[in-house]
Amino acid sequence: MKDFETLDTSSYDTQLANKTSKLLAEFKNLFTIPEPEIFTSEPINYRMRAKFCIYLEGELVRYYMVDTSDNSKRKVFLTKFPTASKLINDLMPVVADYISSHRELSVKFFEIDFLTTLSGEALITLLYHRKLDESWIEEAKNLLGHLREKFPDNIINIIGRAFKQKILLDTDCVYETLTVNNKQFRYQQVENSFTQPNAHVSEKMLTWVQNNTSDLSDTDLLELYCGNGNFSIALAGNFRKILATEISKTSVESAQINIAMNNVTNLKIIRLSAEEFTEALNKKREFNRLKNNNVNLDEYSCRTVLVDPPRAGLDKDTIDLLKRYEIIIYISCNPVTLMDNLKSLTETHRISKFAFFDQFPYTEKHIESGVILTRMQ
Repeated sequence: MKDFETLDTSSYDTQLANKTSKLLAEFKNLFTIPEPEIFTSEPINYRMRAKFCIYLEGELVRYYMVDTSDNSKRKVFLTKFPTASKLINDLMPVVADYISSHRELSVKFFEIDFLTTLSGEALITLLYHRKLDESWIEEAKNLLGHLREKFPDNIINIIGRAFKQKILLDTDCVYETLTVNNKQFRYQQVENSFTQPNAHVSEKMLTWVQNNTSDLSDTDLLELYCGNGNFSIALAGNFRKILATEISKTSVESAQINIAMNNVTNLKIIRLSAEEFTEALNKKREFNRLKNNNVNLDEYSCRTVLVDPPRAGLDKDTIDLLKRYEIIIYISCNPVTLMDNLKSLTETHRISKFAFFDQFPYTEKHIESGVILTRMQ
């Protein structure tokens, strides 16, 4: 049975060595790759977000997670979660105790989501199997006041969710600060949208890509799957211009805020899928989203393309698009789909840089990879 409350931090280095050596052997069996750089995680309190199911034992609120390791789907109760940030662990008992003693907050309460930052902010989402009314709002405001009193040095907010309901007591986002080569970048992160779970490893990823693109200042960058501008904003100083695309409307709106907060002037982020961008580049279709943002693709001279796709990896058309560029930077959260995509990409490009970033400690195969490919002459 899995124990979510205990971490044997003394085993971290050994587990990481075993994981990376096995994966490296799989990659080397398929490709010619340089010796990878390996970037470690903090061994404890490394996850900035966590999600727990709620079990109501009478009036008592208890957190639990589901152990799927032996296919039993067994409930595992917990009062702490050392994988998560220290702030999440500090908040867990205070939130549970308060809701346990306030019935208006506990009725049909079934899940809680925490999103925190290195900069000390926390967003707590309470999910219910019932409609939330004015009584809930009033009691939730009292909970928020209680938390802000208990944690005066932190910025804390609460969201209530139910079927077709999203109730904000204040805001639905946090603001993270990431440090890359001694420079700070500020990012809005919106509830229920994608953010990197391990913030310190995210800093290492951004630093690695920034360091490996420092000699491209007279060229432009294309980024696909850019999210809230995580990579684009940190790389803006390395390129003449950057054009980035993202399909999620929420992420694009957040990216525009992040561009302004970081005073970036050479980056445009447009809501387009990778497939739509390919159509636009091939002049098969015109998009008002490009025209309305004064984007003329002919004005970009992109030698480099960066992709950070979802776990499913890249489709064939997007792979064909990437092959047009001299330098491909591929950030992957799934070694299996990365290997599959590299089979096609290495037909035209060689792997010049390789890195493992341990976003997911204590797992057997989950790891973030960074690959830089250069077109073969």
